[in-house]
Amino acid sequence: MSPNSKRKVPLLLWPFWALWRLLAFIIGLTGRLVAVILGLVLMILGAILIVTIVALPVGIPLVIFGFLLVLRGIF
Repeated sequence: MSPNSKRKVPLLLWPFWALWRLLAFIIGLTGRLVAVILGLVLMILGAILIVTIVALPVGIPLVIFGFLLVLRGIF
């Protein structure tokens, strides 16, 4: 819980507060989903570059970065 959630919300402002909290939750969830999808795309792109052998120095960091993005999105 954040320090702001312990405050009492006036009854007339409660619908706006609830809507704000819902929007914040949806945006946070969407951000995580985008991070996971982008991480998976970077991992696939890195794997393709690794197979070409010529782009191996670029492919390995892409796979690592994509994996870290997936981890950040999940946890």
